[in-house]
Amino acid sequence: EVQLVESGGGLVQRGGSLRLSCAASGFTFNTYWMYWVRQAPGKGLEWVSVIDSRGGRTDYTESVKGRFTISRDNAKNTVYLQMNSLKSEDTALYYCATKSTTVCSRGYCDTQKIERKDFDYWGQGTQVTVSS
Repeated sequence: EVQLVESGGGLVQRGGSLRLSCAASGFTFNTYWMYWVRQAPGKGLEWVSVIDSRGGRTDYTESVKGRFTISRDNAKNTVYLQMNSLKSEDTALYYCATKSTTVCSRGYCDTQKIERKDFDYWGQGTQVTVSS
């Protein structure tokens, strides 16, 4: 029933940009906070960003602040991640995820270990590869 489908990943050169999309269905999207989580090769899950249900509050992991922007369009049931000035360390599988209740501390998960069970729903992921 619940589906999250990411798209927009690909191969990009260092310093380039990509815009990821996550299309949601099967739940009341406009009442859920949405998250982006990534997993680099051989690494654990890393929280990247959160946006509240109305789009008024956003947070980011320190390493992407000033470069990434999360946004949402509730009329389209879609959340986005605009990624600029990409670095090789941004190479990862990017997931969108959500949960019916709050995650971490008001959605802020930086410095905390993230596990699959921390969220109710996950997309299949979209691969971002930054080359140089």
